[in-house]
Amino acid sequence: MSHFHEKLRNLGMKATPKRLAVLCLLAESGCYMGPDDVWGLMKSRFARVGLPTVYRILDELARGGMISTILHPNRQLYYYYCTNEEHHHHFVCVSCRRVDDIDFCALSDIGKEASRRIKGEVLSHTFQVSGVCAACVKTGRGGVVAGSAQ
Repeated sequence: MSHFHEKLRNLGMKATPKRLAVLCLLAESGCYMGPDDVWGLMKSRFARVGLPTVYRILDELARGGMISTILHPNRQLYYYYCTNEEHHHHFVCVSCRRVDDIDFCALSDIGKEASRRIKGEVLSHTFQVSGVCAACVKTGRGGVVAGSAQ
């Protein structure tokens, strides 16, 4: 948890107990979580914590690059703590919420095309693959979408 203090400080953020708790919850979970999931777990640790506070903290941490956002097929944003600080993308299992790194990036040609075709400059990009992991396929959970109202 001490590395969280330093990372927050480097972003100009205070290492408040609630920010640290959100980071620890995401780091310990090993999968993506929604704001309601985080809030439910935070309520057991803090007598007073509101859902708007959880949303604000998640947004701050995502904008600072400390956590990754996961755009789910149900069109909701989820959050994931990723230890990989190199440029990479994610494979997201929509069944069990597992997130795996994809180190391959074929999107570098988009910058060249943007420059050539529209005379623009790509500043960043996001690429996410949503699917079902091998474990969920094997157990037959491929059709169950975690985090969706069914």
